[in-house]
Formats: sequence, C-alpha cells, structure tokens
Amino acid sequence: MSSVTRQNHRVRRTAAVAVALASGSVLALAGTASAHTGHALGHASTVVSAPLAKGLYQSAYSERNHVLWATTAVGRPPVSSSSLLKVDPRTLAVKQTITPPVTDAATGAVEAVYGVAVDDEHDTVWTTNTRNNSVAVYSQRTGKHLATLPNVAHAREVVVDERHDLAWASGFGDGTVVAFDTRTLKEKKRVTVAGSAPTGLAVNERTGTVYAADLNGDRLIAVSPWAKDPSFIPAGDGPISVALSADGRTAYAADQASGALSVVDLREKAVTESVPTGAGALSVAADARTGRVLVVNRTAANVTVVDPRKGAVVETLATGANPNHVTVDHGTAYVVDKSGAGPEGQDQAYRIRIGH
Repeated sequence: MSSVTRQNHRVRRTAAVAVALASGSVLALAGTASAHTGHALGHASTVVSAPLAKGLYQSAYSERNHVLWATTAVGRPPVSSSSLLKVDPRTLAVKQTITPPVTDAATGAVEAVYGVAVDDEHDTVWTTNTRNNSVAVYSQRTGKHLATLPNVAHAREVVVDERHDLAWASGFGDGTVVAFDTRTLKEKKRVTVAGSAPTGLAVNERTGTVYAADLNGDRLIAVSPWAKDPSFIPAGDGPISVALSADGRTAYAADQASGALSVVDLREKAVTESVPTGAGALSVAADARTGRVLVVNRTAANVTVVDPRKGAVVETLATGANPNHVTVDHGTAYVVDKSGAGPEGQDQAYRIRIGH
C-alpha cells in the first residue's frame, strides 16, 4: 500500500469512527453465548445476559461499591435522552438512573454521557461528554453531578489513576490527552500530538504513564505525568482500544481495521504478536486473575478470549449485533451492546465468567 493510499485509508477510518461516535452507532451484543472455538479450556466461560437500556455505550466496575456503572445516550444533537446507570453486577438490574444536567432548556438537551471510569478512592464516577467536549464527575454514593470540566475536544474515553490522583481523558477531536486532579478537579496536564486521534486509554498506576491508542497513527501514545513530551510505540492497523498486562510490561491493542489483537512489548517498543480476533475489533480488556485478554468484535458480533502467552484465541463467545465495550474485574467481564434486542428495544448487558 502506498503512503498516499495509507493516508487516505486512515483519514476515511477516522471520519467513520467520528461519525459512529456522533450518531450512536457504536457496538452491541445479542443473546446469551456459550459456543467456543480454538484451544480447549479447563473450564469454559459462562455468559449471562439481560436487557438494560437503550443507547448503551460503556461500563465500569466499582470494587468499593460492588456496582457496575453504565452510560447511555440516544439520538443526534440535541440529545435529550441520556443517563448514567447504577447496575447490580450480579442480577444486571438497574438500581438507579441518573440524568445528566440540562444544557439547553429550550430543546431539552442534556450533557450526554458516553465513556465512563470509576474513582473508588474518592468515591466518584467520571464520564466523557463527547458532544459537549467535556468530562464530568458524579458522586458514586448519591449520584449528584459534582462538576463539568471543559475543553476536551470530542472526549472519548476516561481512565483513573487512583495512586497518583489523576483522571486522564482522550480528546479525539484535536489529538489531546488531558489529566485532571481527582482531588481538586482541576486540569493538571495537557499533551497535544498533531494529527493524532486518541481513543482508548490504559494507565500503569505504578509508573503513572498513560497509554492512548492513536487510531490515526497505528501506534500508542505514552504520556508520563512528569515528562514534557510523549513517546510513541508501534501498534497494529487501526488501534482503537488498549489494555495493560498485570505487570505493566505488555500492552494489548484492539486493532479495528485489521480485526486483530496486537501484543506490544512496551520495553522493546515493538509488536510481538498479532492475533486475529474478528471483524471490527473495538474494545479490549485484560484480566489479571486468569491472564486472559478479551476483545469485543463489533462487526463479527462476538467476544474472543485470547491467551496472550500462546498468542491464540482460546474461546469465541457469540453475542448479538454490535457489541460495544468490555471491562473486567477479577475473572468476570462485563460487555454492553447496542443491539436493541430487548423486549422493549433495550440494548443488553452481559456478565462473563472467564474460563481458564
């Protein structure tokens, strides 16, 4: 592929993702899954699903409160239907529905929420308000909206480093990675990489370094709280989501364009393995308990379980249409979709006990 063709391909890919984020056409799952392929497991994964709400985007698990937080947003601007959901992780039943603040009384538009992360140290939950170019902070205890922090262009994802009291957000719209102090809720650091498109984020709480998947550059952008300039690490074709191994030495990138998982040695700054997972790889999470890496494949409508030591898929769990996001906690994964397959058109949530 020529450099001009490759550049055009990346521009088209970035535009397509921007449209997907803006239109609400981002991932979904359907039906409970039990089928698996690949290497035999000692114990196969088990999947339970339930209809949750319309317009699901992402979820995050709170160990402190034993709660799954999920975001929803429906429609194009002005978005008047959006909520932050407090979900029982065992039953997948909604315990509380929190409506974001109204931004335009005339239209009923709200500060719609999309990305989500929890800060159990300060008992808060952070959201990205993509259409409002901001992030917001809510109380986990009461659901109260505590603050809106502006100037994160097309804010896509947020991740919390509890050890260093920082919340990092990716600004897909202008190539920025921004850090906020989780105590004062003030901006702490801002790094802009011209021409980049930061999407997914993962943070190493031992070193404080955050890694952003650069959809435009087929690389990871590594930002330290103490370094002036970022560093760059190669990834696969179209990285859109990133996770880290338990020891922080390896990154896993979901490569949307190639439908694969890239295994990246962060010390050597090199891709050591590329594992085909499925068309439209969109979200990735690594489980410290089992060592497995899960990849949500939007187009293929499934979740693949990868053994990174073998560099192979060990299970493929069928889902419904458009699985959108995966998060894990101690051997359990939670996936949300945008299938609209519920009895009242709801999207669905899945709880996966990861096999080993």
